[in-house]
Amino acid sequence: MTESTLLGASLTEQSIKDAVRDWYVALDQHVPLEQVLPYLVQDGLEMRFPEATLTTLDEFKGWYEAVTNRFFDEVHELKSVEVEPAVGGETLVKVVVNWQAHIWNPPAARSQWLGFDAYQTWIVVAGEDGRPLVKTYIVDDLDPMEGSASL
Repeated sequence: MTESTLLGASLTEQSIKDAVRDWYVALDQHVPLEQVLPYLVQDGLEMRFPEATLTTLDEFKGWYEAVTNRFFDEVHELKSVEVEPAVGGETLVKVVVNWQAHIWNPPAARSQWLGFDAYQTWIVVAGEDGRPLVKTYIVDDLDPMEGSASL
């Protein structure tokens, strides 16, 4: 598939890859919630993390507040983004991202380092303005790096 290939509505492979990259930049920077919500569909959301399944923006808000207060020094490095042809206006995206962060669990004397390769499946749809929106976000597997603490 070429970079300019349309994947349904106005989505292109490059617009989806850019959105995936920008999503992780936002997470690393712990941007305000109002800057993260535009990446997600308003209705029909499904996000499956190891610790929770979210189906509404309100649930996402609670999750985002929790993780941005729990994890610090986060770095997400994209290893691969594979975009498949759209089916019925939905585009399947397979993402592999290396996630590293620190966590402090009170009353521990020190923080712990976390490092995982996260294998994910996303379903992306076109928003009214043509931007890619995440409809489904599933963490399929977490592969810990050597020396990583457990989640």
